[in-house]
Amino acid sequence: MSTTPPLLIELGTEELPVKALPALAQAFFDGILDGLAKRGVAFDREGAKPLYTPRRLAVRLPAVALEQPEQKSEVLGPYLNIALDADGHPTKALQGFAAKAGIDWTTLEKTTDNKGERFVHRSVKPGASTAALLPDILRDAIAAMPIPKPMRWGDHDYGFARPVHWLVMLLGKDVVDAELFGTRADRMSRGHRFMHDKPVWFSTPDDYVESLRGAKVLVDPDERRERIVLEVTDTARAAGGVARIDDGILEEVNGLTEWPKAVACSFEREFLAVPQEALIATMEANQKFFPVLDAEGKLSEHFIGIANIESKDEAEVRKGYERVIRPRFADAKFFFVEDMKQGLASMNDGLATVKYQDKLGSIADKVARVAALAEAVAAQVGVDPATARRAAELSKADLQSRLVGEFPELQGIAGRYYAAVENEPLDIAHAIDEAYMPRFAGDAIAPSKLGQVLAIAERLDTLAGGFAAGLKPTGNKDPFALRRNALGLARTQIESELDLPFAHTVSTALALQPVGPKSGQAHDLGMYELCEFVLDRLEGYYADRGIPAQQFLSVRQSSHSRQDESLANFDRRLIAITEFAKLPEAEALAAANKRIRNILRKVEGDVPLSIDGNLFTENAERELADAVNSAIADTDPLLKSRDYVAVLGRLARLRPQVDAFFDSVMVNVEDAAVRNNRLALLARLSDRLGSVAAIEHLSI
Repeated sequence: MSTTPPLLIELGTEELPVKALPALAQAFFDGILDGLAKRGVAFDREGAKPLYTPRRLAVRLPAVALEQPEQKSEVLGPYLNIALDADGHPTKALQGFAAKAGIDWTTLEKTTDNKGERFVHRSVKPGASTAALLPDILRDAIAAMPIPKPMRWGDHDYGFARPVHWLVMLLGKDVVDAELFGTRADRMSRGHRFMHDKPVWFSTPDDYVESLRGAKVLVDPDERRERIVLEVTDTARAAGGVARIDDGILEEVNGLTEWPKAVACSFEREFLAVPQEALIATMEANQKFFPVLDAEGKLSEHFIGIANIESKDEAEVRKGYERVIRPRFADAKFFFVEDMKQGLASMNDGLATVKYQDKLGSIADKVARVAALAEAVAAQVGVDPATARRAAELSKADLQSRLVGEFPELQGIAGRYYAAVENEPLDIAHAIDEAYMPRFAGDAIAPSKLGQVLAIAERLDTLAGGFAAGLKPTGNKDPFALRRNALGLARTQIESELDLPFAHTVSTALALQPVGPKSGQAHDLGMYELCEFVLDRLEGYYADRGIPAQQFLSVRQSSHSRQDESLANFDRRLIAITEFAKLPEAEALAAANKRIRNILRKVEGDVPLSIDGNLFTENAERELADAVNSAIADTDPLLKSRDYVAVLGRLARLRPQVDAFFDSVMVNVEDAAVRNNRLALLARLSDRLGSVAAIEHLSI
């Protein structure tokens, strides 16, 4: 037998929970590998990955050592002044240490550390066989798996995610002697529940994947996923369309099947009158089907189901899939028709009876605040305020619709359909939908300017209301999703490049709330706290874009004096800083500005403002003053046009004069007039160096 044979461990179960399956498989895989590594057992994991189906979790490694290396042990004993008495005889402390080690004290070795000389027991014993270690490795891996509610079966007191029916453990050609959950390890697995309902025998772990494939089980999740995508794509093409393959649904279907087979299905075209999002939602979320879209990206009457079997009568499988979907479609059609009869105005009236939050009133009250905010925001970004108000007033009406009651994920989408049916302008209809964007992480912001205005107003009110009512997130608790709303608000303003004075709009939103101060110091503190909360979300947003924390901090720290700045301008400054940081002059200028700030911070009283050229005594300070004046003249128009990249590029050219100044000029001289003149020059330089960001934060 090879000294590094392959290893196979397969745990066979009842169908495992589909959404947890990939995580369970990964945890099982990691647990086995960690167990081997902790015990010093060498293994090759090249090409190895978690293998799983709904009925099994498996680990297959191409090569594993048959035993541990020698186990060396070193146990430190008492120091000599404690271990030996004045006559050199062993004390009880040394005798006890030797007895615990099972040896005579005279055979102990000695070692020295910073406290002196002491006894030490060193030993070497042969490594255990891997086969002997594997049962404990398996048990430890199982114990570490994320199973919040283990299931128990029979009259046993042990539990797992699902009842366990078989266990395969092969090290090379040999079965590992192990037992888990009352099941002894063997070399016998099981094939497909219906297409090969019989044992599958493995000679070695190398047989595993192919032998199961012969038993109609694709144990490699990547292979199953590829087959599903290929079959769905080909089936949709044969129907004259393109399959909509949602990654989440694909992963669920992958976890539901061992031998996936696509089945082409269809439904009555009359259902296409229903909003396609409702039909797609019920196909995907409820039935795990794949819709088929036409050439224009609209839903067709075709869809694709994935069977876990190659049926001898596929027509019957098709009928079953079509039969199960029809009642859901009929319900959606009924709700849609009834909602259109009711109309948006009637739905809107009903919002007055729906509580939003105890301190913040009804949803109708929230709509009124959002409408006022939308009107104010629209006026600042070139959108018609009356149009923005109208869109906001209709934006929550569909919450009273039957369709949204059945499909909550259609909020806004349903409103868009109903507004279009009632001949509202299309930009208003689309904005009702876009107000919810981005709906999830990675989703795009609202594409239209009107939609962006609504999205901003909606989130401003949610955030302001949450803070005013004392609903700020704590730990994992965030019932009003204020963190998500804050990021959505920031992303919309940044990615749309809308120049809204951020602090001012937050102040307006807070003033509209039915609780909390409307003005004064308490109001200003609330505004500051909410602005900081939003900026906190941006740190992670920019980190995901690869921008270092120091660069983000340099811009954030310089924002406190820019109360009327927009988040779009914040973004422009940050982009400029990322470009500046790439320049060879960046580190030196950042360090210089840090030094200047430290010097100015220690000045007692106010830093002088005026600079007198007649007080210059060194060429380096004259040259720096001229360079600063020239840089200010060059960057003034660039700052007005917000060309921050060009501003920092121009300031980078100050490095030679700055270096020369600090090399040859002493600032804190005894002559007060000269000292103050140099401080004024440094203050003027630092003010311009910090015109885009607090660049001193770039200095390590």
